[in-house]
Order: sequence, then C-alpha cells, then structure tokens
Amino acid sequence: MSTLISYLTSELRYRWRLLRERPDAGYSTEAVLVTALLVTLALLVTGTIAAKVSGKADSIDLG
Repeated sequence: MSTLISYLTSELRYRWRLLRERPDAGYSTEAVLVTALLVTLALLVTGTIAAKVSGKADSIDLG
C-alpha cells in the first residue's frame, strides 16, 4: 500500500511541476467550463422566455 501512495505522490509532484512550467496549459479547460456555463444560462433564459410567451399566448381570448 505504501508503494502505491509513494507512486501517486511522485506522479502528482511530477504533474504539478509540468503545470508550473506551462502556466497557460489549463486555459482550454477553463474556456470549456465557461462556455458550458454560458450555454446553460442561455438555455435557462430561452426556456423562461418561451414559457412566458406561451403563457401570454394561451391567455389571449379569440372569441
């Protein structure tokens, strides 16, 4: 078990060192997350507007 922990620790240190050498390496992940958040917000706004328009159209008396 200690061999596994030792391996994981050394792997994390190695990857952390690589990330420090390339500070812009995480940019694409950040861009994907921000884009996903914006798409989610756009869907929520579109759904809200559609529900309000549908509700208003249903309340119109045609006869």
